[in-house]
Amino acid sequence: MQTISDLRLDSFLPLARMEEELARPAYSTYIKAKPFPHVVFDNFFDPDLVDRVLAEFPKPGAIRWQKFDSAEEIKLASAAEASFGPMTRLFMYHLNSYTFLDFIGKVTGIDNLIPDPRFEGGGLHQIVPGGKPGVHADFNRHRDYGLDRRLNLLLYLNKDWRQEYGGELQLWDRDMKQCEAKVLPIFNRVMIFGTTDFTYHGHPDPLRCPEGMTRKSLALYYFSNGRPAEEVAGEHSTLFRARDPKDFRPTFKQRLRKLTDDCIPPIVLRRFRREG
Repeated sequence: MQTISDLRLDSFLPLARMEEELARPAYSTYIKAKPFPHVVFDNFFDPDLVDRVLAEFPKPGAIRWQKFDSAEEIKLASAAEASFGPMTRLFMYHLNSYTFLDFIGKVTGIDNLIPDPRFEGGGLHQIVPGGKPGVHADFNRHRDYGLDRRLNLLLYLNKDWRQEYGGELQLWDRDMKQCEAKVLPIFNRVMIFGTTDFTYHGHPDPLRCPEGMTRKSLALYYFSNGRPAEEVAGEHSTLFRARDPKDFRPTFKQRLRKLTDDCIPPIVLRRFRREG
């Protein structure tokens, strides 16, 4: 059980490490990264804290996950605070704190960042064997607050992850001609990157980890009220981009489900899915 002394700011945020990264400076690493600004911090948070977050992480059938199953992406997600364990919830609140926003603002050079207390599109992410998020650029405006999405932060929770399992986050150039960087989703690795209409990323190859193992991460997104003129575009949802025509071919199960959806009356489908 947590005591009051365990709830200090530095129990959740690595304040000394944050100062070290700013002194390096992390901004130079971030802004010069290719194919678009990003930075990776390994072993960033207290490993005992991340262990506790991992211990609370719900299994695929444990909560009411939001399920994505299309030719473009197969994954599970939950932004519902009720699905977070108590330590995870406190940790996520700290990642939305002014202290942490000030840090990532200095790392990225983006002033006046705004957190999202609703974790829209973020929160808990989980990918089972065979799953993937295809290469994409993210939605660019918050649907409720109208704010501009500027940064993604991913914290990976995968112990003993091997390269042959896949799941590397691929970063593609704006012309979708070349993958210029790959980030393996290993335990306690933090990935921060800017989001524009051309920051194409994903892991488009189906996950190859053993059955019973999944790719787990926490995802937080940060916003601003306005953005540089050269980045302004019309509001859009996720923009998927194929590396080649085979990328977004639906599986047999996906084709069968679409046929079912097209042929069975919606009222019957809704009842069937509720009972299932």
